[in-house]
Amino acid sequence: MKFTQNGNRLIGKVGVETIWVEPWGQNSLRVRMTKEAVMDPNDWALIDAPEVVETTIVIEDVELVEPWVDESEKEERAFKSQIASIQNGEITASFNAEGWLTFKNSEGKILLEEYWRDRNRIDRYCVPLRVEAREMKPVTGTSDYALTMRFEAYEDEKIFGMGQYQEKVLDKKGAALELAHRNCQASVPFMLSSRGYGFLWNNPAVGTVTFGTNRTEWTARSTRKLDYFITAGRTPAQIEEQYANAAGKAPMMPEYGMGFWQCKLRYRTQEELLSVAREYKRRGVPVDVIVIDFFHWTKQGDFKFEPRDWPDPEAMISELKELGMELMVSVWPTIDSRSENYPEMASSGYLISADRGMNINMNWMGETVFFDATHPEARDYVWQVCKKNYYDKGVRIFWLDEAEPEYGPYDFDLYRYHQGPALQCTNIYPAMYAKGYFDGMTAEGQKNICNLVRSAWAGSQRYGALVWSGDISSTFRAMKEQLQIGLNMGIAGIPWWTTDIGGFLGGFVEDKNFHELLLRWFAFGVFSPVFRLHGERVPYIKLEQAVIDGVAQMSSGSSNEIWSYGEENYEIMKNYIFMRERLRPYIRECMKEAHIKGTPVMRTMFYEFPEDAQCWNTGSQYMFGPDILVAPVFEPGQRSREVYLPEKQAWKNAKTGEVLEGGQTVTVDAPLNEIPLFVRAEKHYPIY
Repeated sequence: MKFTQNGNRLIGKVGVETIWVEPWGQNSLRVRMTKEAVMDPNDWALIDAPEVVETTIVIEDVELVEPWVDESEKEERAFKSQIASIQNGEITASFNAEGWLTFKNSEGKILLEEYWRDRNRIDRYCVPLRVEAREMKPVTGTSDYALTMRFEAYEDEKIFGMGQYQEKVLDKKGAALELAHRNCQASVPFMLSSRGYGFLWNNPAVGTVTFGTNRTEWTARSTRKLDYFITAGRTPAQIEEQYANAAGKAPMMPEYGMGFWQCKLRYRTQEELLSVAREYKRRGVPVDVIVIDFFHWTKQGDFKFEPRDWPDPEAMISELKELGMELMVSVWPTIDSRSENYPEMASSGYLISADRGMNINMNWMGETVFFDATHPEARDYVWQVCKKNYYDKGVRIFWLDEAEPEYGPYDFDLYRYHQGPALQCTNIYPAMYAKGYFDGMTAEGQKNICNLVRSAWAGSQRYGALVWSGDISSTFRAMKEQLQIGLNMGIAGIPWWTTDIGGFLGGFVEDKNFHELLLRWFAFGVFSPVFRLHGERVPYIKLEQAVIDGVAQMSSGSSNEIWSYGEENYEIMKNYIFMRERLRPYIRECMKEAHIKGTPVMRTMFYEFPEDAQCWNTGSQYMFGPDILVAPVFEPGQRSREVYLPEKQAWKNAKTGEVLEGGQTVTVDAPLNEIPLFVRAEKHYPIY
């Protein structure tokens, strides 16, 4: 490999392959490789390169001999090559004479190195398997490539982040993950390693990653380049902040994001919604946001209230504001072929297209096509319609549902976007979906924008995306899985995250077992970034008419207000709502830190206590902000649990006031109306 320098960029070339390594913020590097004549210009998740104070690039000519050459033949068998390195603060990338890349920290420790199993001319260890670390194979009949990137694996490594996968394990070492979005799955490909680095796979193509015991392997089924970002740091907090500087940070959470959000499947009429809002006010229970869910519209893609059910949205929103509540309205990216907007959107190229067969992306409650959120003009078109029919009437929060988008089925090789084939770029869809509304609301002068989105990719946070975990089931297993999801989403750079409290699918209103699940989930919701009650709840309410004016009507679930589950459960949930209110100043400070530094609101134990080895192995408890240790109950019938108190810190039981020394595991009571909580002993918060 031959090396040159262009400004702060180290460039390597061999054959048709070109590789760039350059600084991208403090202690961070960006690596790109292509086999095309020109490097693909997309920055994808990354924003403009932050200012770099000092970069050192060294390129050296070396004369080498193969290690098995006899001493008498060394002079005549010598060959010329180059080695090169680039240092940016605490990280150095070095190419050896074979062009193999290694990353080290400022102490010389290897953070990450490429996995090559090819004939090695400079080391006695060689395995001629012809397995390369950087592999770009042309996809026959196209100008695209199938990409594989391989790194060495390390026995001592723990891996966190990567987004939202419905499974129980916090540490992703050993996991095989699909790099694609589905309902309940969001691929956000930034990982934090216990070895002291963070790594972003900066490629929105469909693929996989395997964090194996023999190697780590990233793939993209169709792409134009290899592109990743790596950052080194002495603590998880330093790594996270450096990544946030490169990929962007969430806005400041608006004040109405701090409190309780009331939602159900689904309020069907204006009067029904107002009656619930008035009842909360009558009972003196504060609600920050109340929600109108899907199928309140005329047709999918019309983006407007059905006037039969919502005759005066302006008056409704005005009354809600007087009650101290903001209204959130669900919108879908689905455009029904009968929608009034379909002809113009189709003729203007604003819809996702199919490379073959009929162009129907989803046929639930209508034959629909998703609008193309990667198309700037399509984003603006949809926003202008929503502005006219929602925003101008007073709506200031949108629920951007179906954001994956939810293909039925997920045949990614079938679809094509303005940005390119879906295989190549579909993972950026939810970020661009959020961007369309964020840009439109920003243009109207709105600050501190927050919209609820059912998926995310790296960078979504900078568009005010509050992500929730999709249509999960009403089970203890599902609730338990949500903890690692929320923690890993925070590590992946998405600090605004929430769940449907009680789960979405199921939840019998009269079932005592469901009541226990709901109370445990409600307590967990208090200590989630956003505190939101939602779910379909059964039995369903029977439809009066299944079809009106040729449009299929959507049913509704049973009641889901906190008084819907009996007086005893009502009192417990009401007390939790007031607990959240008392914590509002603390939560506001956590949101400021997320906005300024990219810090997760809910944090793994090791994030706050990286020097405590036990905290790297603790996955059933977490820190809510810097000072509150939360130990949720995730098992039915459980009335106590063990809690590990990190060392070198005294801890105060938030309920009893008892002070205990850190570095020990204690057993604490967990009656049905309490969640185990500890606070740094020197801190004082009005939790109870």
